[in-house]
Amino acid sequence: MTLVKFANGQKNNGLNPLFTDVFDSILNDTFSGSRLVSKVPAVNIAETENEFHIELAVPGLAKEDFKINVDKNILSVSAEKKIENAATDKKYSKKEFSYNSFSRTFTLPETVDQTKIEAEYTDGILKLSVAKKEEAKIQAREIAVK
Repeated sequence: MTLVKFANGQKNNGLNPLFTDVFDSILNDTFSGSRLVSKVPAVNIAETENEFHIELAVPGLAKEDFKINVDKNILSVSAEKKIENAATDKKYSKKEFSYNSFSRTFTLPETVDQTKIEAEYTDGILKLSVAKKEEAKIQAREIAVK
């Protein structure tokens, strides 16, 4: 489905309507677009019988850019990528590749084993596995009827 903008009776001051639509789009994207939205990665959290799985969508970073810390029951994931201003002959009309840094914190439940947290970064996804304590794992048993 294609959406088409119409002037709905507004004057265009003799300018080509295509030109005004493009100009409006550039201004709207620049001033009210993603700059106002906080730049933190999207997160998926899942729970299995033995552990929690936390996945963060962080494309364009290297595994050396991440810092993962645990302090009491707070798991902190942060990253910082240094952008070097190299001389280039390109003149950008719009540049959105500036993902400098982020920080996300998660409150861990009392049932996790903080000594068994593993992290893996592949294909732009940071995967954290947080193991549960042995006594917190669901133990199946049959209950006899008296």
